Amino acid sequence: MNKLSHLIVKLRYVILIVAVALLIPSAIGYFSTRVNYDILTYLPGDIETMKGQDILLDQFGTGSFVLYVAEGMEEKDVANLKSNIEKVDHVADVIWYDSIMDLSVPMEMLPSEVYDAFNSKDATLMFIIFDEGTSSDGTMQAIEDIRKISNKQCFMSGMSAIVTDTKNMAEKETPIYVGIAVLLAVVVLSLTMDSYLIPLFFLLSIGMAIVYNMGTNVFKGEISFITQSLSAVLQLGVTLDYSIFLWHSYQEELEEKDDKFDAMANAISATFISVIGSSITTVAGFVALCFMSFTLGLDLGVVMAKGVVFGVLGCITILPSMILVFDKAIEKTRHKPLMPEFVKIPRFVAKHYLAFFFIFLVLLFPAIYGNNHTSVYYDLTQTLPDTLESVQGANEVDAKFDMNSAYMLLVDKNLDSASMNQMIKELKNTDGILAVLGTDSIIGPSLPREFIPEDLLSDLESDEWKMVLLTTDYKIASDEINGQISEVDRIVKSYDPKAMVVGEAPCTKDLITITNHDFQVVNTVSIGLVFLIIAFVLKSVSLPFILVAVIEFAIFVNMGLPYYTHTTIPFISSVVIGTIQLGATVDYAILMTTRYLSERKSGKDKKEATLTALTTSMKSVIVSALSFFAATFGVGLISSIDMIGSLCNLMARGAIISMFTVLLVLPAMYMLFDGLIMKTTFGMGDAPKPEHHGGDLLHRHKVA
Repeated sequence: MNKLSHLIVKLRYVILIVAVALLIPSAIGYFSTRVNYDILTYLPGDIETMKGQDILLDQFGTGSFVLYVAEGMEEKDVANLKSNIEKVDHVADVIWYDSIMDLSVPMEMLPSEVYDAFNSKDATLMFIIFDEGTSSDGTMQAIEDIRKISNKQCFMSGMSAIVTDTKNMAEKETPIYVGIAVLLAVVVLSLTMDSYLIPLFFLLSIGMAIVYNMGTNVFKGEISFITQSLSAVLQLGVTLDYSIFLWHSYQEELEEKDDKFDAMANAISATFISVIGSSITTVAGFVALCFMSFTLGLDLGVVMAKGVVFGVLGCITILPSMILVFDKAIEKTRHKPLMPEFVKIPRFVAKHYLAFFFIFLVLLFPAIYGNNHTSVYYDLTQTLPDTLESVQGANEVDAKFDMNSAYMLLVDKNLDSASMNQMIKELKNTDGILAVLGTDSIIGPSLPREFIPEDLLSDLESDEWKMVLLTTDYKIASDEINGQISEVDRIVKSYDPKAMVVGEAPCTKDLITITNHDFQVVNTVSIGLVFLIIAFVLKSVSLPFILVAVIEFAIFVNMGLPYYTHTTIPFISSVVIGTIQLGATVDYAILMTTRYLSERKSGKDKKEATLTALTTSMKSVIVSALSFFAATFGVGLISSIDMIGSLCNLMARGAIISMFTVLLVLPAMYMLFDGLIMKTTFGMGDAPKPEHHGGDLLHRHKVA
């Protein structure tokens, strides 16, 4: 590494030129990467609901639909509006009354349940069917075009409308997220650094690494909007302290060497060795997300693991080159650090370690209970502000038609009429079902099959399948609708074992089942990986248990607080926060434990070793935690999308809770389990015996 470090120093100008040049292809890659705003597409492709979605697209030419409510309009005006909507690109069809009968025929001729499905007092309902998927660019553009030709008395409800609003909001807010994160990072760096200019170079080098990371996502084809919105601020948060470490190491080397080039080469080597250990645990946390069946975890995990690697590479190549090239300008802006050295607080913590351990024990069970009982939601309308058109549309459909959602059945076209009619009868009697709409429910004595237009028949029937639309007054993701879907699935499969229940509500039901399983898998994998890394780095059997227990306690406190504050969090938070917090903050514990073992190995007793480790590590832990907090806290405050805001709030709070837990609880663990640690850690059995026994450590200990 020493030769490579000197080569980096020697090629500093070349590195900067190449680094700037690489921004061009990275920017092209960034703008060429598609963003996916529909998280339901990340469900496994082999489950029935996703297979059904493929059948809808392949055989019916429809990937999605929305419910469209028009209020206070005469029938002829509604018909004219329907005709205009049908002309919009990617609108496959619009189903309304005149799809079945001419307007000259009274609506009352329709079967009552069909009439009620389309009408409610002064409001009428249309089903707009698109020829592409829920979150395709064509469908989202069609939503925007329909809104342009609609008046204020028209509302749209459905997943495609939600996805479109999510896209518009995320595109508007993502640059603000980065701006807020950078601003708060500057505040933290101003407190902790000894130069006004060095924070600028930190942020420039990390910014380049972020651009490289986002640009290389083009090889994935697309990324989720959650990954797009969070990856920059997360990468800034987890890699900022690498830059701080390099700067401090460089300053220490300068005190011993007159040659700044040799000093930087040594600093690069020291930083690489230290940062590799730190970054591996962070990468492990993100890699654990890749084990989720719900592949949004794979999307976020791959991008963020890649981001950490780019962060490390930038820290040991781009940043040292910047510091050396702009050395004179940096020296002119030197000042005394505003953050003080911590001396009294470590002594207080070391003296009262039993009290902090007692607090840990008292809080442990309430934290675990809160963590296990925190409420989560899966309904995607809850993640958006009430002012959005899609949310207002959903509320309007509910208010006018007592309808909260609609989903579909795919049934064998060759199922005999008697079985089909009996199945429809059972479905109508199922709790919460408002209407069952299909060719068999429309056809009757007053409306023979010959009266139904061919266009409508082709919308509802393919060569192999019949499509049946169910409307329900149960909310998506509720226990009621999940129970209803199970009952509907039982009924239709009793008549046609190959039948499928598809749509947003069934997909969301699958999402609940899959992410509950993923939560267990991700936690197990992340804890296992971090446990093994700690065991390898510290060469200990007992320390992995102690360190993981300390950080897991911090995670329980963080995830348990929403239960006690009666806050419902989005489902994705409950799945990914634990592994991100563990991977990103266990470094604090490893840093302090490494110093503790070093002091014990040098012959210090457990009290002196604990106090020295705490004193020397406290500032680094605080700076690292504040860096993570700065990158995420502002985003949590300003984000209008709760799925992003909640994630950032939990990450910001988690960093601070982990910081306090490591600084207050971990020293108590050293004191209480010192004997066990010494016996189960490789190389500690040969450590020299402490020279001092008894006495008041706090009077003996002097901080350099």
